[in-house]
Amino acid sequence: MINLEILNELPLDEIDILTSDKTEFYKELDSMVPIMEKVVNIILDDHLSKYDIDVEGYEFEISLSYVTKDDIRTINKEYRGKDAVTDVLSFPQFESIDEVASAVDREPIVCLGDVVICLEVAKEQSIEFGHTFLRELIYLYVHSILHLLGYDHMEENDKKYMRCAEEKYMSIIDIKR
Repeated sequence: MINLEILNELPLDEIDILTSDKTEFYKELDSMVPIMEKVVNIILDDHLSKYDIDVEGYEFEISLSYVTKDDIRTINKEYRGKDAVTDVLSFPQFESIDEVASAVDREPIVCLGDVVICLEVAKEQSIEFGHTFLRELIYLYVHSILHLLGYDHMEENDKKYMRCAEEKYMSIIDIKR
């Protein structure tokens, strides 16, 4: 079972989300939590089944923060040395799925890591790519979960492998471009 801990709620007046109805926007964010929990359970089950670990018998935790462009730029600069706005940052607690599987036997709750999503950039990208904001947020979340499990996209082969996994899980939960 996954425990998705949303660490902050941004004040409605602090974020430019390119919409006038910010209350409706936050309702949409809340509606995504069950989808996010479902997709992480699918991903974990798919990866941990190789170790004969049934996800249902364990607890996993992911911290999710929604931030502004200024916030994500500051975090990106502090932790990655990149003075730039980005859409999402992932901070894994483990280097690989092997380490996650090993932790399952030792820890009552396995903290997979932190995910930080810039809502403004996600909204802009949804418009740029011509799909819904929901689809963009879920995609960024899937992308981050894969990072928390050891995926990377620095090398071309790794990038292809990760993109294939992203599309696989988006398809499983029936969220298409």
